[in-house]
Amino acid sequence: MWSSIILLILLFFVVWWSIREKRKTYRRIDELLDRVLNQEIILDSDVKEGEYSALVSKIKQIQEVLENHARSAETEKEQVKSLVSNMSHQLKTPLANLSLYAEILGKSELSKERKNEFFSKMQRQIEKLNWMVESLSKMVKLEQNLDDFEIKNTKIRQTILDAVDTVYEKLEKKDIQLDMESFEDRFLYHNRKWTVEVFVNLLENAIKYTEKGGFISIRVKSYELYTEIQISDNGRGIQQEELTDIFKRFYRSPEVENMEGSGIGLYLCNLILEKEKGYITAISEYGKGSCFSVFLQNCKN
Repeated sequence: MWSSIILLILLFFVVWWSIREKRKTYRRIDELLDRVLNQEIILDSDVKEGEYSALVSKIKQIQEVLENHARSAETEKEQVKSLVSNMSHQLKTPLANLSLYAEILGKSELSKERKNEFFSKMQRQIEKLNWMVESLSKMVKLEQNLDDFEIKNTKIRQTILDAVDTVYEKLEKKDIQLDMESFEDRFLYHNRKWTVEVFVNLLENAIKYTEKGGFISIRVKSYELYTEIQISDNGRGIQQEELTDIFKRFYRSPEVENMEGSGIGLYLCNLILEKEKGYITAISEYGKGSCFSVFLQNCKN
């Protein structure tokens, strides 16, 4: 009889102890979850050795993941704010010009020649707006991986020629000599459509910042892993301290603020080449010209 009573007492004690520990653990986990919800830091000292330490460690890991997501969301929010602000700044000037030209054209006393002049100016501003919106669209597609960016083994000669063909009229208009050194055509790892965009941007920049009668050269050099496509000019060049900034989104040198441009082109080039596992470099001597080098991966035989 006494043994049965002792067993019942022991059983009661075990059950009581188990319930007590579970309640204690529940309160501890509840306290830690409150810390997670209140964004309070869980210290390493809060993770004690014991049966439930692994669970507490998991809670701490969940908190760290949530904090990382929150930081990423805040960073993206700031990037979007910056993008909207920059877009607004870039679009403000052509829109203001269009508004001014429309107001001038509304005056009946303008001669036919003057009207035609302002119609031409409006057309240039509309073309600039179209170009900027298109460039912004391309940038967003690349940043958000919205475009079907297929990369394959493609011969480089036609890619370069397509870009030259796009800018040929501008070359002729400024009487700029283009020298393309002969080279053996080769397969490089790239997307032709987007890589044409890279070369067009580089060539248009070279034309824009090179005086009438200047020259631009294209050279192709092959190495073991990459092929380098150089685009050089004898234009105004870039200050050494700016070479680290020119590939940033919307960056424009203070010296060329009054010239047409949006600060998207070189950023777009860099973005495209990153997708292709390639890269771009620039060297320049201020007042004497610049050389941009595009490196694309060689295709394996």
